[in-house]
Amino acid sequence: MTMAGPVTAPGFTDVFVGRGGQLELFARGLADRRCRGFVVAGSAGVGKSRLVEECLARAEGAGFRVARATASAAAGAVPLGAIAHLVPAGVDLSDPVVGFAAVARRLAGPDARALVLLIDDLHLLDAASAVLLRQLMDAGVVRLLGTLCTGAPVGEAVDALCRGDAVWRVELAELDRGEAEELLGAVLGGPVAQWAVRELHEACGGNALYLRELVTGALERGALVSDGEIWQLERGPVRGTARLAELIGARLAAAGAAARPVLELLALCEPLPLADAEQAASPAVVAGLESAGLVRAGLDGRRTSVTLAHRLYGEVLRAELPVLRRRELLCRQAARVEARGLKRRDDALHVASWRLAATGTADPAMLVRAAAQARYAHDYRQAGLLLVALPEEHHTTATRLMLGETYFELGDPQRAEAVLAYAAADTTGEQDQLAVAMARSFNLFWGAAQPDEALKVNDAARARVTTADGLRMLDHNEGSMRIASGEPARGLALLEDLEEDIHQAPDPVAWLTGAMMKPLGLELVGRTGDAVAWAERAHAAHLSVGHQTLSPHPAVQLTLVNHALSSLGRLAEAREAGLRGYAELAGASTTPVHQIWLAFSLGRTEWLAGHPASARRWYAEAAALARTHQHIRPLGPALSGLAACAAVLGDLDAAEQACAEARDCLWPDVFAGEELLGEAWLHAARGHFAQARTVLTGAARRARAAGLVTPEAILLTDIARLGGAKEVSGRLSELARHSDSALTRAGARLAAALAADAPDQLLAVAAVFEQAGADLPAAEAAAAAASAWQHAGRSRRATAAAGRAAAIAGRCENARTALLTAAAPTAALTAREREVALLAAVGTRSKDIADGLQLSVRTVNNHLQHAYAKLGVTTRRELATALDRRVQADESDVVGHMGFSRGVTDS
Repeated sequence: MTMAGPVTAPGFTDVFVGRGGQLELFARGLADRRCRGFVVAGSAGVGKSRLVEECLARAEGAGFRVARATASAAAGAVPLGAIAHLVPAGVDLSDPVVGFAAVARRLAGPDARALVLLIDDLHLLDAASAVLLRQLMDAGVVRLLGTLCTGAPVGEAVDALCRGDAVWRVELAELDRGEAEELLGAVLGGPVAQWAVRELHEACGGNALYLRELVTGALERGALVSDGEIWQLERGPVRGTARLAELIGARLAAAGAAARPVLELLALCEPLPLADAEQAASPAVVAGLESAGLVRAGLDGRRTSVTLAHRLYGEVLRAELPVLRRRELLCRQAARVEARGLKRRDDALHVASWRLAATGTADPAMLVRAAAQARYAHDYRQAGLLLVALPEEHHTTATRLMLGETYFELGDPQRAEAVLAYAAADTTGEQDQLAVAMARSFNLFWGAAQPDEALKVNDAARARVTTADGLRMLDHNEGSMRIASGEPARGLALLEDLEEDIHQAPDPVAWLTGAMMKPLGLELVGRTGDAVAWAERAHAAHLSVGHQTLSPHPAVQLTLVNHALSSLGRLAEAREAGLRGYAELAGASTTPVHQIWLAFSLGRTEWLAGHPASARRWYAEAAALARTHQHIRPLGPALSGLAACAAVLGDLDAAEQACAEARDCLWPDVFAGEELLGEAWLHAARGHFAQARTVLTGAARRARAAGLVTPEAILLTDIARLGGAKEVSGRLSELARHSDSALTRAGARLAAALAADAPDQLLAVAAVFEQAGADLPAAEAAAAAASAWQHAGRSRRATAAAGRAAAIAGRCENARTALLTAAAPTAALTAREREVALLAAVGTRSKDIADGLQLSVRTVNNHLQHAYAKLGVTTRRELATALDRRVQADESDVVGHMGFSRGVTDS
């Protein structure tokens, strides 16, 4: 792991400034004589001051005279207090007309250029200054450049100063999550894990200033680190710098002493009913806090509740609370809620948590009830704290089951096994024994990576279970483990009688376990359409009963939806399902286990789509999470995928490093062959194609022996892409007859077309891959067609195919493969040919082109014919695509320069 030094303010804000094109807008305003002012409005901390500072520098660089004025509460109490230094000595402003003329003369520059005047916090400007400035702006003597705090009270004179067509106003919004991710990546110099982006964005609330201090604080503490591939943030509270605490503390202190009690209570117990908030402070004080933007009020059912307006306010307030004051507030609020009879569903959770935090103990019955509520809310950390606090004599099989499962979800399978093994030895009832056995085998298989032990636990339970339903549940449990172990046929046989409707199953947890793995088994044997249907059914069922079970979050099922859709060849839908699931897991759960598998599955989706940079980021995230939380099963596949992506991107050192680490990993049998994916593509990147094919052939042989149809087809398709089409074409055709996967069938067609060197077939299969969303194989097929046409002496067709390959490859994130280099190079257009082609592509008639360029129509048509031949096209309608989408970027410049408008395309 590597750490970087603190992010400096200039480095952070330089990346931030101008994110929405505001600097370009300001530059246009400077050039527009009708523009008298440029005002940036927004909430505190969004970057207004930094933006206008950069604008001022740009104005000075453009040759304008610049000056500053300070608006403050103190200056605002004195007429002209803010701009007194701009008023020339001896000017008498008692006569406004004469005084204004004198000021205007003294401020006017020798070249009649306006003075650009920067004023921060315009809402604090005194009325006299605002009136004088408005006159100077109207006279063209001053260009105003200022900031305005959204929501702050503004006087009439200042409001008039900031409004009107001549004043350009920009609302600088808070950072959304995408902007925060882009900003973090630029500042840190590499991709940032999605979980880290989410945590930092939620913690800062979109405030750029807060985000900078959070990142700086995390770097200083070593909480934000990079493994060379991706930046990760440690779990736990996100804390900033001492400077951030001071900034927030000053804002909170400005609310006054009367507001402090309710702010402290909110920091510990939010959300609060409005009635409880108004017991801690008067209604007027609470309303004032809302007006000041320190708290928010909203409806929670039929009750109005109050929360702090920013997550960091609570962090700062809690850090300042003395221990006894904290205890007093917690106990008092717990008593209030108990006095109301714990009527709301989450009251028990809150009261137990508050009493536990205040005194270290709570009523055992309430602890159990609260832990169940935390568990159903997927708050595993809180559930664990409550269950650990439960005295031993009050533990039952149910509480131990809950605790064991909580440890698993928190990535601690050893503790989970200890708790569940104790429960198994202390349980006598058959139903309890069955529940413990299933939970224990699940933890051993998925958490501790001990599949043999997990199967032994399942087998031992069969000797103690006598009911038919119980034995079926154990069969389904074994079937799930067999599929995940790379035995799909055996596993599917055990799951054959799994009910299609969860409500018909004797136990929803057991059904969900089987339904989670059945789609994977169907996918592995080539029944990808059935796999998608089962995965979507399992997700819908999980949503319908999620609050009734101790199973994971329903979004976990979207991992299988993503995986099955990817294998079926519906990659855009797969990506959407995976991203939705990842966002839900990151937002609703504190556990990393399921995020690891979903990140891996998203990496696989992007790899199949031919987007190696995106795939590498997801594989890196999965690997980093797996290392951090010692969840070893997905580590090897993630590293192998990462190595393959790095190799295709030409980063051979990173590929070698990932391959070396992957060789030491434990491999789940379900990924037979994928352990060598990275190694194979590393050989290919080095030009050792025979070695790459040998590695993949061995991997495909193992996949075939295990009956893994879809993985074998993917591996054989890679062999065909690396020069072995003739060797694998027959087997791929056979697999395509037993699979409904669009990718498998396209792979078989690609191998056959490559083996026959048939360009028409290659272009047809390129279209099939492109429709599936598999861009890199599509680009490779088109490139191979270009090569075949070139060898056949059909240069125009070769050029057209090469252009199509280049257009598709533009979506492949700079991937480098052997087939892509097979495309015949496109002859470069001359400057005049390009100019004529661009105009023709946007519909300009030949005569108009000739008139505009002062050429003959014959010359224009000759240039067009040369461009057609070089680009491999025959009509003007194909020009935009053939020009690799550069027409849209260039047409406004060329057409605007010549004054042309769109016309009817010549036939």
